[in-house]
Order: sequence, then C-alpha cells, then structure tokens
Amino acid sequence: MAHTFRGCSLALIFIITWLLIKAKIDACKRGDVTVKPSRVILLGSTVNISCSLKPRQGCLHYSRRNKLILYKFDRRINFHHGHSLNSQVTSLPLGTTLFVCKLACINSDEIQICGAEIFVGVAPEQPQNLSCIQKGEQGTVACTWERGRDTHLYTEYTLQLSGPKNLTWQKQCKDTYCDYLDFGINLTPESPESNFTAKVTAVNSLGSSSSFPSTFTFLDIVRPLPPWDIRIKFQKASVSRCTLYWRDEGLVLLNRLRYRPSNSRLWNMVNVTKAKGRHDLLDLKPFTEYEFQISSKLHLYKGSWSNWSESLRAQTPEEEPTGMLDVWYMKRHIDYSRQQISLFWKHLSVSEARGKILHYQVTLQELTGGKAMTQNITGHTSWTTVIPRTGNWAVAVSAANSKGTSLPTRVNIMNLCEAGLLAPRQVSANSEGMDNILVTWQPPSKDPFAVQEYVVEWRELHPGGDTQVPLNWLRSPPYNVSALISENIKSYVCYEIRVYALSGDQGGCSSILGNSKPKEIPYRVSQNSHPINSLQPRVTYVLWMTALTAAGESSHGNEREFCLQGKANWTAFVAPSICIAIIVVGVFSTHYFQQKVFVLLAALRPQWCSREIPDPANSTCAKKYPIAEEKTQLPLDRLLIDWPMPEDPEPLVISEVLHQVTPVFRHPHCSNWPQREKGIQGDQASEKHMMHSASSPPPPSALPVESRQLVDLYKVLESKDSDPKPENPACPWTVLPAGDLPTHDGYLPSNIDDLPSREVPLADSLEELEPQHISLSVFPSSSLHPLTFSCGDKLTLDQLKMRCDSLML
Repeated sequence: MAHTFRGCSLALIFIITWLLIKAKIDACKRGDVTVKPSRVILLGSTVNISCSLKPRQGCLHYSRRNKLILYKFDRRINFHHGHSLNSQVTSLPLGTTLFVCKLACINSDEIQICGAEIFVGVAPEQPQNLSCIQKGEQGTVACTWERGRDTHLYTEYTLQLSGPKNLTWQKQCKDTYCDYLDFGINLTPESPESNFTAKVTAVNSLGSSSSFPSTFTFLDIVRPLPPWDIRIKFQKASVSRCTLYWRDEGLVLLNRLRYRPSNSRLWNMVNVTKAKGRHDLLDLKPFTEYEFQISSKLHLYKGSWSNWSESLRAQTPEEEPTGMLDVWYMKRHIDYSRQQISLFWKHLSVSEARGKILHYQVTLQELTGGKAMTQNITGHTSWTTVIPRTGNWAVAVSAANSKGTSLPTRVNIMNLCEAGLLAPRQVSANSEGMDNILVTWQPPSKDPFAVQEYVVEWRELHPGGDTQVPLNWLRSPPYNVSALISENIKSYVCYEIRVYALSGDQGGCSSILGNSKPKEIPYRVSQNSHPINSLQPRVTYVLWMTALTAAGESSHGNEREFCLQGKANWTAFVAPSICIAIIVVGVFSTHYFQQKVFVLLAALRPQWCSREIPDPANSTCAKKYPIAEEKTQLPLDRLLIDWPMPEDPEPLVISEVLHQVTPVFRHPHCSNWPQREKGIQGDQASEKHMMHSASSPPPPSALPVESRQLVDLYKVLESKDSDPKPENPACPWTVLPAGDLPTHDGYLPSNIDDLPSREVPLADSLEELEPQHISLSVFPSSSLHPLTFSCGDKLTLDQLKMRCDSLML
C-alpha cells in the first residue's frame, strides 16, 4: 500500500513537471526574442531587442507580407515586414519592463510570437551602521544594518562573524529588503574580553558592496534582560522603612531605579551598584501611590542598559496628620439669651492629611469656667450648636486618621463686626471673567497697622438669609488690600461678600454684593421670547436661533419659515385711487368731453350692436292700409297697437305738409304733461290738445321764447280709415310734438337742429311698445335736413330709404 502511494506521487510530480516544461516551450514556439547585452541592465543603459520567426511559422500564403510588431507592455513601439525585427530601446525606468513580439497577418488577429522582461536597477550601496546584540546571557547574536537605496533588483545579503581561534559564522538573506539577520549562536562569558568581528555584504547582478567591519566583545553586545519579580515592603507599616526587591541575571553589576507619584510626570532616579536585587527608599511620602521601574547593566562602562522593567504601583502607608485646619465661624442671635454658632473648616491637603481623614473632633469650651462644655465627632466640614449669649467661648477643631490626630485649631468666638473703627473702607467687587471676582478695599481709617489679617467671606445670596448656604472664605495678610475669589464661583450668581479686619480679640467688617460674569456679554435675565419689528405682510421669512456664551456661539437650531397674513398697508393704494376717481369724474362732467367720448364709443361699437332703420315699405302699417287719393287721418293710438304681420307688404302714403306749423313743447315737469300713471286715456286727451294747437297756433306772445321757432316740415302718416272708432275720432291732421316723436327709427322734423336742445322723455306707451330701444339723453341726435327732392303732393315709402343719419331716395 505504501509502495503504491509512493509510485502515484512520483508519477504526479513527473506529469506536473512535464506540463510546466511544455508550457514554457510552447510560449515561444513560433519565434524567439533576444535581448543584448543582457536582460538585467543598469539604469540609463541601452538594449537591443530582436524578434525572429522560426521556419514555417509566418503567414501561410503570403510569407513575404509578415508584419512583426514589438510592444512595450500594451503600447506599440516598432514594426517591420519580414521574418525578423530589430529595435533599440533607451531610457527604461527602474523596475521590470515587459516587451512582446506579435505577428500580424491579413484578415486575422495578431499572433503572439514571444516576449522578454528587462530588469533595470542599480548596484547595491555599502551597508551602514552595522551593530550586533545578544539579548541576555542565554540569547543569540543578531545584527542589523541600513541597506541604503533600493536596487530594484534581486539582492543577496551575507552576514559573516569571525571570532577567536579562527571561528567563523555566516548567514545569508535572499530577501530584497533584508536588514536583519540572526546567527543563532550564543556567546558565552568564558572569555568576556575576546574580540569578535562582523561584516555584511550585498550582491546583485550589477555589483556588490560590503560594510565596514564591526568589532566587539561579549560585554559590548550582551544586553541583560529587564529585572523581574519587583515588590516593595514597608517595615512596621512605616513609610520611613521602605525596601524595594527584584530579581536580575547573575552577571549584572549596575542597576538604576526610577519612581514617581502616580499623578506626576517627573521621575526620581537612583543608581545603585551591586545591589543584589534590593534597595531602601527613604524619601517617599505617606499615603501616596507610587510607580516603580528598574533597569540593569553588566558593566559600568561597557555594554548597554536593559529595557525598563514592568511598572510596579504601590501606595505608601499613612502617617499622623500634620498642619492645622482653617476654621471660620458665623454667629446668629436666636433670642435675648441664646445664640447659634456655625463652624466651618476646610479639608487638609494630601500632604497634610498623610492618610484618609476618618473624622473631625470639635471641642467647645467656656473660657470663664475653664472646663470643656461640649465635645463632638463629625465626618462633615461644618458643625452648628446653640450656646448662651453670656460668657466668653472658644472652640478647637482637629482632624484624625488611622495614625493619629492633627494639632487643634483654636478660635475665640467674638462679635466680628463689633469694632466699627476696624471696618475696611471702600469695599468693591468686580467681575474678572467667568469664574473670578476681584474684591478690593481700603485699610481702616483708625490705626491701620493694628490689623493682623483680613478675611474675605462670600456666599450665595438667598432671600431670607438662609444659614444653610455653604460659606466660603480666604485669608489675606495685612499688607494686601485686594483678593481674587476663584473658588466655588458660578456665573450670573449674586454673592454677598464681606471683608473682616481682625486685630486680637476685636474685628470690624464691611459687606457688598457682587457677581461673576463675562465682560463681553452683559448680564441679563434669560428670556424665551423676543419681539421682531418691521416685518412686511405677505413676505416669507426664515427664522432660526443660536445660543451665545463666553466660550462661543452654538450651531443653528431648527429653521422655520413663516409669513404674516395680516392686512396689507392700503394707504399706498387708496390715495392714488381717490385721486384718479376725482380726475375721471371731473373730466366726464364736461359736456364737450362727453360728446367726444360718446362719438368715439359709437364709432367703436361692433356691427352686431347697430340697429339699421327698416324699410318703411315692409312695415305692418303700410301693408294694412293701402294707398288712397284722399287724405285720411290715422289716429295715433293705431301706432301704439301691435299689428299682425301681413303676408304681402302694402305701400304707405306720406304727405308732406308745406305750411308752417308751430309745435307745442311742454316742459317735462309741467302739470299738464302726460304722466305715466294716467294710462291710455291721458294720452288720448293730450293728443286732442296737441291737434288743436297745431291747427290753430297761438299768438307768438303766448309761447315761450325757445318754442317760437317755426317748423318747416313734418312727416306724418296718413291712411284711409273706413271704420273709425268712436273713441278715436278722426281729425284732419295729427301732429306729434317733437319730444314725443321716436328718435331712432321714427320720423323726425327736418329742422330739428333749430329746436331747443332740451329733449322731452318718451311716453310710457312708446317705452312699452319698444322696450329694447332706450334713448340716452347724453347722446346727441343726428339732424334731418329739409328734403331737396320734388315728388309732388305724395311721397310713398317705397321711394324712401332711411338710415340712422339721413334720408335717401
């Protein structure tokens, strides 16, 4: 079974090898590409590339038309017709360039013949900075160097080490970017002063280069391992007895230690010789976390330091607190016999506390009796009690940790503002940015040198004087008359500030109000609304908001579009409209302008609005009453009746009255003028009266001046009435007043131009007869001039053609 598997493996390897060889051979089966002088050249060199076809590998029928093409990558650089092609190539870039030769035949694709890669590079530079090191006593020797510039060619590096007794070690690196080699050998300390020499050589197709020899000893190249197993011990839990322990290699002679508090960046350095893995530290601070690191070296002058060890973090033990508490107090009267004392104190610094403060001890004592009245232990930084208003009182406060208690701070309770002569003068408070208030004052007017210290006190101002508000204070020497408040200050908060001047058992005070705010932004109450003026109605606006502080302006909030829908300002429209209306009314009230406008409108009136005068021959009256020789009166009321339309038109005789007749005109408002309320009978009575006036004209003195003009001609209708009705008796002639004649399609007197311009409105009967034709008094009527033709005593309608403006035959 094993023999069978081995045979199959060998057969598979043989097949793969044969396929690879065949593939390589078949790649250039049609021809060859040669490169001279070499396929690996120096940068800037020139090469000759030749491409030739093998026998019978050209085009089948037209071998003399073989076209060989040389490509540089995918770009054509040369071609030639024939069996071979020669080309000279220059200025090739660093790296690898591919050339391919192809055959082009007629009506066929290009066929690849063969190709060649040309490698352009430089000779290796001399390796620099060769150094060797052995990590630890049991490590191996490894060397590093700098290669120089890239050769862009395959380069081999050979590292050689020579030692005593002609010992030689050699190692090669075939990586183009090789700059590190490890011999894999260990130098022993048997002969620590023996010399060793190392050298590295770089070789490629264009040349070689070797580094300068590097000579060293065992102590020079061996770098100890970093110390390990670091620990610290405090004897009797005291920071003054601290020992640091670690482990090292056997040949280490020198150590260096560095340590620092965890919150610091500065290291404390300590060099120790022959420490043998331990060292005592004497300057550590109590209750402080430290970081420790250690490094080692084999020789004082030779060799190199090891890397720093891993860090060790440890906290030193506590010690008894040092320093004294800063205590301040506030006194408030409750009633006539009691007073409230509130004590405040600040935390000790870390260096003063020297441990975790567990509690504070407060002792209240009456100085007169000399015995302690109250003792209290609290974990807070304030304490309040009530004591009598009589007697002298003192208080002492101290801090305690696990190792002891600090020295007590003693304060005598007194009225801090009792001595008015010690009160500071001209106290002022000014903002110094966002979180600072500068308080200034002047010394007391009486004996300013008696002041031992100033105390500046501040707290947030609350209505009602709340005593639970935290109190802050600072102390200032007597020669200072200003203090910068920077602790527990909030922007835009009002503070009550007091300045105390203390002198022994007396004190004076002055107070003022102040706040902290940025200078560039005025203080004001925050608002959630703001009016915007001068906005126009029916205009779209975009609104957004930002917030502004001393640190800068925020980004835009959400945007909102809005448009005011209120009434627009109509003043700009009403005033011009009123002016135009006044001008138009004034112009149209002129009689001359009215005539011109109406003439223009009549000319512009469309054709379908014009009503032509019909042919009188086709009228119903003419068809119903035939022509007769005798003159027969046609009652006026016959004209007001809607006659049926006959089938055949009949001519109507029109007689021309040649004698002068004076028409009777009655003013529209006269009492004897026919009223619209009187009906048909009133109209008949008026007709009779008018006929009488026409046949027997009154004397000229009886007529108005405007009615004394003579009428030359009236056109009247005559017909023969065989059966006159009794209610309409016949008369010789019926004459219609000028005002009662129809003005559009009736018959008018020829001298109408000589009549007065004042027209009489039509009767209601005519309006009812033809309601579709309304005569406007503002339009002047056209004149009918006397007829100049001669037709005898009779004029028939078939001989007369009438239009709106004239009569034509």
